[in-house]
Amino acid sequence: MRSLREFLIGPPIPTRRLASERLSKFRALAAFSPDALSSVAYANQEIYLGLVAAGAAGLAFAWPIALGIGLLLGVLALSYSQTIHAYPSGGGSYTVARENLGTNWGLIAAAALLIDYVLTAAVSLTAGVAAIASAFPILWPWRIELALFLLAVITVANLRGIRESGALMTVPVYLFVVAFLGMIAVGLVRAAFIDPPGSLAAAAPPAALPLSLFLVMHTFASGCTALTGIEAISNGVPAFKPPESRNADLTLRVMAILMGALFLGSIFLTQHFAVIAGPEETILSALARRVLGGGPLYFVVQAATLLVLAVAANTSFADFPRVASILARDGFLPSPLSQLGDRLVFSNGMLLLAGLSAVLIVVFRGDSHLLIPLFAVGVFLAFSLSQAGMVRHWIRLRGRGWQLKALTNGLGAATTIATLCVVAVSKFREGAWIVLLLIPTIVIMFRMVRGHYRETRKQLALPAVPRAGAPPPPPRVILPISGVHRGILEALDFAKSISRDVTAVYIEIHPGDARRVREAWKEWGQDVTLEILESPYRSIVDPLLDYLDTLDGQLAQGLALLYRRRRHGHGRVIVDIPFYLRH
Repeated sequence: MRSLREFLIGPPIPTRRLASERLSKFRALAAFSPDALSSVAYANQEIYLGLVAAGAAGLAFAWPIALGIGLLLGVLALSYSQTIHAYPSGGGSYTVARENLGTNWGLIAAAALLIDYVLTAAVSLTAGVAAIASAFPILWPWRIELALFLLAVITVANLRGIRESGALMTVPVYLFVVAFLGMIAVGLVRAAFIDPPGSLAAAAPPAALPLSLFLVMHTFASGCTALTGIEAISNGVPAFKPPESRNADLTLRVMAILMGALFLGSIFLTQHFAVIAGPEETILSALARRVLGGGPLYFVVQAATLLVLAVAANTSFADFPRVASILARDGFLPSPLSQLGDRLVFSNGMLLLAGLSAVLIVVFRGDSHLLIPLFAVGVFLAFSLSQAGMVRHWIRLRGRGWQLKALTNGLGAATTIATLCVVAVSKFREGAWIVLLLIPTIVIMFRMVRGHYRETRKQLALPAVPRAGAPPPPPRVILPISGVHRGILEALDFAKSISRDVTAVYIEIHPGDARRVREAWKEWGQDVTLEILESPYRSIVDPLLDYLDTLDGQLAQGLALLYRRRRHGHGRVIVDIPFYLRH
C-alpha cells in the first residue's frame, strides 16, 4: 500500500527542504493564475449571451461593460497588492477581515472563499469537459466520469508537491497566454491596417428582449466572473520563494495585466468586427475564426482554451488548503487541516477539496451552466470584506501615505459592495440564494469547531499552581488479553510492576473460547483476576469500552497506546495494550 502511495505522489520530503519546494515567479504564475486567466472564456460568453437578447442595441453596451470590469480589475489588483505586503503570511480576505473587522466578518469572508474555491474547481473541470465533448460528441454521455478523472489527475499532481503541480500547469497556461495574445495581436493589426469596422446593426439578430437597465446590470454581474481568482496570489504568499511579498506582488501585477489584455482585447475585437456567434459556437471561437480563419492557428487557440479550462481548478488546489490551514490553526476547522503532508503540502485540505468538488460534479450532473450562477456572490463578498478591512488597517496604523492607501481601498470597497448588491439581486433566483444560505451555515460550523477545541483545552489545561501534597496512589491497570502466551505474560509482568491492582480482560468473540483461556489463566495468571466479556457482535472495542464505563469517570485518550484515565476513588485507571513486534 505504501509503495503504491509513493508511486502516485512520491516519497516523503524532509521538512528542511520546505524552502526549496517553494515556487519561482514563473511557476507561481502558472500555479495561481489558471482560474483568473481562463475566466475570460466564460465571462466573455456570459456578456455576449446577456446582451445579444437585446440585439444590436444591447451588444453596443459590451465595450462600456468591459471597461467597467477592467477598471474594477485594476482597483482589485492594487488593493491585493497592498494586502500582500501588509499580510505576507497569506490568508487574503479572511486574515484581513478578521484582524480589522472582527472575527465574525473574518469567518464570513472565509466561508465565501472556501465556497468559491470549491465552485471554481467544479466549474472549471465541467466547463473543460463540456468543451472537449462539444468537439467530440461521443464523449458527451461520459462528461461526469471525465470530469472526475481530471479531478483525480489534478489532485494527485498537487499531492506530489507545489513544485510539481506548478510544472504540470506551466504548459497549458503559457500556451493559452501565447496563443490568445497572438490572436489579439493579429486582430489588432487587421483592425488597424486591413479590415474595416463591422456593423452590429447589420450582423446582430433581431432583439428578443427590450434593452433595459436591469438587463445591462445583469450582464455586468455575469461578466464579473472574469475577476474570479484575482485574490489567489494574496492567499498563497508563503508558497513563493524569498522575498515572498515582493515576488508575489510582481506575479499579481503580471497576472492582472494579462487578464486585462485578454479580456479587453477580445471584447474590443468582437465589437470592432461585429462578431456574432452561431447557435453551437462560443463567442471566442467565433472571434478566433474571424481573425485567424479556420486553419491550424484557429485550432491551436481552441485547444489552448480547452487545456487552460481543464487546469483552472489548480488555483483552488493552491489556495483552498492554505486558507483551510489558517482556519485550522485559529481553531475554526479540524487541526489535521493545518498539518503538512509527506510532500510538504496541505494534503488533507486537498483531499477535502477534491471530495467536495466531486460531490458538486455528481449532484449537478457535470453541467457547468448550473454552477456558474453560484459563482460571483462569494467572490464579491470576500472582495468587499477584504477592501473594507484594508481601509480599517490603514486608518489604524496611519503609516506613510496611509491616506492615499485608505482612499484606494475605500474606492475598492464601494465598487465591490455595489457590485455585490447587483450580483446578489440579479442572480438570486438563478442560484445565488444557495450561497447566501450556505455562508451563515458554514460560519456556524466554524463556531462549533472552535467551541469544541475550547472545551477540550479547558479539560486538558494544567492548574495555575502545581499540586502539592502526597503523590497519587498507584493506578488500577486493565490488561486486555487475546489468549495466554509469552507476550501476554510479559505485559502482565509490566502491569504488576506499576500497580498491585491488575485486572485481565478477555473478550469472547467465538463461543467456547473463554473456557480454554480461563483454564490457562489459572495456571499462568499469577493470581490476577480475569474478567470474561461476551461479544455477540464480534466487536472488541465496544465491549471493552462498556466495561470501562462501569468504572465511572472521565476518559482521556493517548496517542502511542490506548490510554484511558478515569477517577476511581482516589486513583487512576490505565489500559495496558500488549504490542508485539515480529523480527
